[in-house]
Amino acid sequence: MKIAVTYEKETGNVFQHFGKTQYFKIYQIEGGKIISSEIIDNGGNGHHALPPFLKSLGVEILILGNRGQGAIDAIAASGLKELPGITDSADNAAE
Repeated sequence: MKIAVTYEKETGNVFQHFGKTQYFKIYQIEGGKIISSEIIDNGGNGHHALPPFLKSLGVEILILGNRGQGAIDAIAASGLKELPGITDSADNAAE
């Protein structure tokens, strides 16, 4: 399973504004454990294009900070499961 976390490179924390997310940290999970991770650029995508972009990468779950109604709708339409309101480090959130 793949999990994407909105990522703030400077701090390693969950980035708090989904629509302005520059980077995602993508985690590969097997047997309930993180087996690998990588930081990726958002691909130049904006608010509504980010969920389909993540889905195309095989992401199933999105961990994020805050998001507006447009993002909520786009995330739901893409079929991603979301865990919003997270403020911890990206690594802790993924674990």
